[in-house]
Amino acid sequence: MWLLITNVAILSPLYQQVTVWSLAICTICIIWRVGIYLGKVARPPRWLVTALAFFSAMTLAMVANKIGVLTALINLLILGYALKYIEMRSRRDVQVVVLAGYFLIALTFLQQQSVWSSLHLLLVTLINTCVLISLYHDENNFKYAVKLGTKILLQSVPLAIILFIVLPRLPPLWMVPPQGAAKTGLSNTVSFSNITELTRSSELAFRATFVGDYQPINASLYWRALVMEDYDGKQWQQNASITAAENAFADKTSSKEPTRTLTMPSLRMENLDSDTALSYSVIAEPSGQHWLFGLDRATSQDSGIKMLADFRLYASTPIEQQKLYNVTSFTNANLQVELPLAQQQLNLRLPEGQNPRTLALAQQFAKRYPNAEDRLTAMMRYFTEQPYFYTLRPPPVGKQQIDDFLLNNKAGFCVHYASAFAFMARATGLPARLVSGYQGGEYNQAAGYFSIYQYMAHAWVEVWLVDRGWVRFDPTAMIAPERIEQGFDAFFDPQQSYLADSPFGYLGLQSSEFIKQLRMQFASVDYFWSVWVLGFNTNKQQRVLEEVLGEVTRTKLAIFLIVSLGIVGLSIAYSAGLIQFHRSSDKHLNAYYAVCKLLKKDNLAREYNEGPQAYNQRVALANPSLATDFNKFTDYYIAIQYQVLNKKAQKRLSRLLIKQSRRLKFIIIKQKLALNKTNT
Repeated sequence: MWLLITNVAILSPLYQQVTVWSLAICTICIIWRVGIYLGKVARPPRWLVTALAFFSAMTLAMVANKIGVLTALINLLILGYALKYIEMRSRRDVQVVVLAGYFLIALTFLQQQSVWSSLHLLLVTLINTCVLISLYHDENNFKYAVKLGTKILLQSVPLAIILFIVLPRLPPLWMVPPQGAAKTGLSNTVSFSNITELTRSSELAFRATFVGDYQPINASLYWRALVMEDYDGKQWQQNASITAAENAFADKTSSKEPTRTLTMPSLRMENLDSDTALSYSVIAEPSGQHWLFGLDRATSQDSGIKMLADFRLYASTPIEQQKLYNVTSFTNANLQVELPLAQQQLNLRLPEGQNPRTLALAQQFAKRYPNAEDRLTAMMRYFTEQPYFYTLRPPPVGKQQIDDFLLNNKAGFCVHYASAFAFMARATGLPARLVSGYQGGEYNQAAGYFSIYQYMAHAWVEVWLVDRGWVRFDPTAMIAPERIEQGFDAFFDPQQSYLADSPFGYLGLQSSEFIKQLRMQFASVDYFWSVWVLGFNTNKQQRVLEEVLGEVTRTKLAIFLIVSLGIVGLSIAYSAGLIQFHRSSDKHLNAYYAVCKLLKKDNLAREYNEGPQAYNQRVALANPSLATDFNKFTDYYIAIQYQVLNKKAQKRLSRLLIKQSRRLKFIIIKQKLALNKTNT
């Protein structure tokens, strides 16, 4: 039974990596093993198990490119685990299955490190440990195995915590290879359909915590992720020079880098107030991509992160696990006041023969408003003067996409409005580009951080102005100001967006205040786990050690480690019975002797040959104030030790004895303190 439970439990966290046919083989093996136990089928011959293992390995090797190398290796180990399960004949075979189970648990933890996944894996570890216990103990008792397994795991916790705090934060000896497929998230191309797909996802994108008590308003939270400068009439995408810079940064051996990305972009600081520098930390969820998130003018001093020429943060390796990094944003700094001619031409380029009606409208704005800022203000105001509508389900458009949206349908979401505005800005001679990322955030009051979800994906425009550099314009704020100022939920019904595909979306749970608070509490637990466990870097380790040791030196660190390990070792040895302090396991006897020990200090020691009744009489004569309480205490003790009692009476007297023991100890200590005060 234990083997059956542990086999299912160990495979349960790996459901995302297990292929359908691997799962089918595992199911067959489990059913076969049950049949062996019931005596319905015979054990498979070794040659059959060996042949199945060989052909499974060959099949996985052939499909490794499609499902990913890591997924193929996981499936190979799972199949070996399942096949060994039906091959078991001796205790040694069971040991192999248990050890393989521990290996699978560790492998799962490399990919699933959230607090809830960790608790799940801890439960699986307990079940696997119970199998190991059943091998070496004759007690065929479910409760015994669970109790001992829990005790073993709890004893390992202090040791794990000490090593976690003390051991140096070394870089990994090897890296988990990418699984080949990017997770749900932004794309390096933006069209009229990308953002709509993300608005149906309630997956967490990242979390941000600002230093101090600063809490920005929702309208100021524009989290940059990607900058699109190339437009072909259908979609926006990154320019090749930026892509080359990304590849050069990711590949340390590359020696060639485009000229415009060799130096860090300049930040014009003459009008910058030091109070406008915002410091915050970000925990990015796994995305399989390199791009990171930050507010405008974001910089980071963390290793492996670079600010590219388009003023966004980029990681040297894909984000395959949660990544914690620190950011400083300068909200008043101008971006790229001097724009090279080649970059101006790039951001003025429009596809030929595309959207002639929008082009004509833009020329009217240029003729009517010669001043660039007045022209942009008028174009922004145009969206409020016309009957435009913000929706996540816009009508279809033809080949002239912007013409159809801007002059016919007049209904769309952020990408529609941003694309139209950028197109018109370019048509009037103003360099413009599209920026995609996230807007807003859900603030967790209890933990003090913002959660940014996939459904908060957004697109806006940056226009280059003389002496100001790149300036943000968001036409969505003109059409749906509630979406920007109050957040996504203020404008859209969750049941029509990110809960549309959820089984809970139709139950109205999002509007329940209790459910919302409960969700926030769970999110806070996961957040602190991410910050203090997954994000426990060298700096955090140094701060913790300084709190414990003061100035951290090798001598202090060695002494702390030796003392801590010694205490843990002694406690484990005592628990295992290797060290004994001659204390009885009888709690009633211990309670009686504890009171006698206190009386001994008052010259009322109990003689070795003195019975409970005789001792009771002597205590009553020597200390009359204790006579009544000690007499009850003695009666309870004699009844428990020398009378035959039923279970109910035994339980009642046991409770009374322990309670009376505590009362007597309190009275004796109180008398002693009063006597000392009188003598003084």
